[in-house]
Amino acid sequence: MRDEPANAAGLPLVPFPGAVLGCAAVSESPRRTLPARVGSYVALTKPRIIELLLVTTVPTMIVADRGLPSPWLVAATVLGGTLAAGGANAINMVVDRDIDKVMDRTKNRPIARGDVTPRAALTFAVAIEVAAFLFLWAAVNLLSAALAVGACLFYVFVYTLWLKRTSSRNIVIGGAAGAVPVLIGWSAVTGSLDWPPVVLFGVIFYWTPPHFWALAIRYRDDYAKADVPMLPVVRSLRTTAVRILGYTLLLWALTVLFAPVAGMGDLYLAAAIVLGGVFTWLSVRLLRDASPQTAMRVFTWSISYITLLFGAMAADQLIRSGW
Repeated sequence: MRDEPANAAGLPLVPFPGAVLGCAAVSESPRRTLPARVGSYVALTKPRIIELLLVTTVPTMIVADRGLPSPWLVAATVLGGTLAAGGANAINMVVDRDIDKVMDRTKNRPIARGDVTPRAALTFAVAIEVAAFLFLWAAVNLLSAALAVGACLFYVFVYTLWLKRTSSRNIVIGGAAGAVPVLIGWSAVTGSLDWPPVVLFGVIFYWTPPHFWALAIRYRDDYAKADVPMLPVVRSLRTTAVRILGYTLLLWALTVLFAPVAGMGDLYLAAAIVLGGVFTWLSVRLLRDASPQTAMRVFTWSISYITLLFGAMAADQLIRSGW
């Protein structure tokens, strides 16, 4: 399969905003109960992905504050970030509804299943994105609000509308949107950016490809069926495993570099070394056995890894500040 798939006319397979607004082929059932309808709209925001983003935001705020920031500031940043990420995820579901119907992993998403119309989902997404910007501007600061909306625009236009269906580097470049929450967390506390959040941005940026490629190995046939050029679809599993190992080593180096750049203590440094070592070991195992089962072990660990790493980061600062 080619690295840059397109349709018969030579154009990318992605629908653009006019098509998003114009399509109402999926009808929203009027018989569903209010709780079920609310649940469908919540599902549009991809809550599990948002949870992972928030795991990185709060510890970053603790490091920026060298202690525990104001509970109100933390709550406001988390709420605003949740709305911003949720809006971006909902727009992603609107654009990708054709793919979601084809893939077994996503066929039960609200739009693909017909629980929410594309127009209603898009209206909901834009509304909460606007609310996120206004709320963060009023309750946190303009820089954090601009970063949140900028991440949404990057995710929608660069990743979803451009790269996802046209290049195997989709998740490498597009994954930058998922690294923005650490910038938001830092700027929420300090009102500015500095080298520590830039290094943390790099940590999430290099964590995302091995995290997602491992999952894509498991659902390789699903992505191939939908004609989405994820790396395991357009390259061999060995090539994918080699790249996962390469990105994991870069990730490990950046997490260690963060210690002197941000003035972290021994607890964080020890955690970064040990956790990175486990991640690397699992990546080597995947290189030796690029099976879906081994890939899912890497994927599962990648979630535990980022949670434990940022948890250690927060604990390091709280203990050293005497909180």
